[in-house]
Amino acid sequence: MKVAVLGGGVIGVSTAWWLRQSGHDVELVERRGGPAQETSFANGGQISVSYAEPWANPDAPLKILRWLMQDDAPLLFRPRLDARQWRWALAFLRECAPGRLAPNIRSMVRLAEYSRDTLRGMRDQLGIAYDHRERGILSFYRDQDEFDRSQRAAGLMRDFGVERRVLSADEVVAIEPALSAQRAHIVGGDFAPDDESGDVHLFACALARHAEQAGVVFRYNTQVTRLTSEQGRVTGLEIVRPDGGFDTLRADAYVVALASHTPHLVEPLGVPCNVYPTKGYSATFVVRDDSRAPTVSLTDRAHKVVMSRLGPRLRLAGTAEIGGYDRDLSPARCHMLARLADELFPGALDIEGATYWAGLRPSTPSNVPLIGRTRLANLYLNTGHGTLGWTMGAGSGRALADLIDGRRPEPDFPFLGQ
Repeated sequence: MKVAVLGGGVIGVSTAWWLRQSGHDVELVERRGGPAQETSFANGGQISVSYAEPWANPDAPLKILRWLMQDDAPLLFRPRLDARQWRWALAFLRECAPGRLAPNIRSMVRLAEYSRDTLRGMRDQLGIAYDHRERGILSFYRDQDEFDRSQRAAGLMRDFGVERRVLSADEVVAIEPALSAQRAHIVGGDFAPDDESGDVHLFACALARHAEQAGVVFRYNTQVTRLTSEQGRVTGLEIVRPDGGFDTLRADAYVVALASHTPHLVEPLGVPCNVYPTKGYSATFVVRDDSRAPTVSLTDRAHKVVMSRLGPRLRLAGTAEIGGYDRDLSPARCHMLARLADELFPGALDIEGATYWAGLRPSTPSNVPLIGRTRLANLYLNTGHGTLGWTMGAGSGRALADLIDGRRPEPDFPFLGQ
């Protein structure tokens, strides 16, 4: 069977790889000049099964209201005259109901666990190097009330069989001595020893090379314009070639993995896709003094910022703006990341030489991604992973390949069309 995969981020490349492993002829279409040039380019680097928690929770609405006028708030809602944004926001509020938290976490954890295991197998099989570290993820808290509230989610994780240890402030510093200067400001933490970190861009580019060697055809610098359909099936994909000419790509099945832009392509066909961009930022610093820089992947829960050591670099990433599709850098956001890096690890990093980036995370209101078959028999979605595209990417591609082949995927997850 010939399958067209739309989108060259870690989700699309993983999907193409696993479809090719199943014996299909695969063409991947990507508007950029190479893989992982947008959302998968410079994220926080964490593979965080143990922190697969939705933003939508009973405490979220009041926090968002409190942060409305704060330009560097961790989660900022910027109202727009955009029906998609308001539809997403209303659904987000529904997902904040107390009864939704546990089932959403359960779905996210099951897919994330499966994906982490899949990633490890691919790493061993293909020998891909991506500055990965298997030293766990350590979260630290500065506020006692927030620390106490966080244990509800940690308890749910443990109920689902995920190890997430509660720590004292002294235990936090023992695991990551680079935080010792901040000991007076830390009230506690939790630690997930099975989690990992690594550079998603390096991984996706290496996997794309393996996929190409295996026979996947990559069409870079190719713009998707629309899907055509007839009698409940997609009949073709209209594209703009690199030379500016128009063409129609025909396949037996189509997978849309276009991140935040997926709704623009599938909703005209009557396929619901409540995915909206949440803009995130990262800052990458060269490590100057290794003795003062962290080696464990960290999360500062007060600022909602993650930190991952990627070889000779340290990346800080976080914040979320729900305000449209622009990727312009906010000076306030960039300054916050630089200030935090300098505060936490004084003298360790080249602060002035930081590289800043912003990307659009494709988020569903529940943070549970949309994976599976749509109302059109040969059209599939693989999108809506939010902050967990790297955590869930390898497994999402493998699970969707199983669905396309008529096999039941391994993880217990609410796949579309089942």
